[in-house]
Amino acid sequence: TENSLIVEKGNRNNSEYFLLDGIVRSCLMNQNGEQVTLLFFEKSSILSPHVTRTSNSLSLINLEAITECTLVEIDASEFETLIEVNLEIREFANTILRNELFQKINKEIRLISWTAKDRLQQFRKDYEMLENLVPHSMIATYLGITNVSLSRLRKGS
Repeated sequence: TENSLIVEKGNRNNSEYFLLDGIVRSCLMNQNGEQVTLLFFEKSSILSPHVTRTSNSLSLINLEAITECTLVEIDASEFETLIEVNLEIREFANTILRNELFQKINKEIRLISWTAKDRLQQFRKDYEMLENLVPHSMIATYLGITNVSLSRLRKGS
């Protein structure tokens, strides 16, 4: 359901998730007690793989449904078995991991070396309609800026 946790940081989780419809974000609480958005996931995508979001099957992040979602859930160890025995599924899983790594590295580079305006423009390219569908506070934390800064940037563009 909308605004509910699919996976909660610190809880045991042994699933892989395929998002058929809706919007999900991965997020963490910062030192100030604020939820910071790490990534957004839109319909027809795969949420962060089990191997990248858990340690000893305990979740390192929260996965939150921002809108009503339709998810397919599969046991991670069963999916791992499929990866081992089926070359096409193994290539699919490796593509998912590469894409996740690519997204995270590009986000790090942008946060460090791009202006807030440039980050917002790239966000609009990466997530065409999301700006109209999710709370701007989530977008601001994703971009590494305050709500006020995001509001100013939006007015100026």
